[in-house]
Amino acid sequence: MSKVVVFPGSFDPFTKGHEEIVNRGLEIFDKVIIAIGENSQKNYLFSLESRIQHIASIFEGMENVEIKSFTGLTVDFVSAQNTNLILRGLRNSSDFNFERTIAQMNHEIKDVESVFLMTTPELSAINSSVIRDIKKNGGDISKFVTNDHFLAYN
Repeated sequence: MSKVVVFPGSFDPFTKGHEEIVNRGLEIFDKVIIAIGENSQKNYLFSLESRIQHIASIFEGMENVEIKSFTGLTVDFVSAQNTNLILRGLRNSSDFNFERTIAQMNHEIKDVESVFLMTTPELSAINSSVIRDIKKNGGDISKFVTNDHFLAYN
């Protein structure tokens, strides 16, 4: 039986840090499903379509990486993928404290387990919120994301 893990997030945008977590996750799991959560209450800088296209360009030709979008509870999406595993990256202790609470709730709600990987030091400062701010203000984000030409304003 293959081990499938879901890597959920808004990925607005998908950073080199996210990419590293997926690649390292593939050393542990047979398949990683990158799950782009959609929340109608949230204002995204990049459209769902551009985020999917961007991520697909990074993992092109890799059959063990799948990209899907979802709405609703992450645990419901995870269960629908016939797994009970979530992959999350941690940059620092603040991430750990936040993610621990979510992991405990996910376990209580649907017996979903979370697996945490520490981001490598050289990528730990990369933050999607900061990258969005840089992009909004005309800055160059190419140091922080792969194939940034797929990311366009909508």
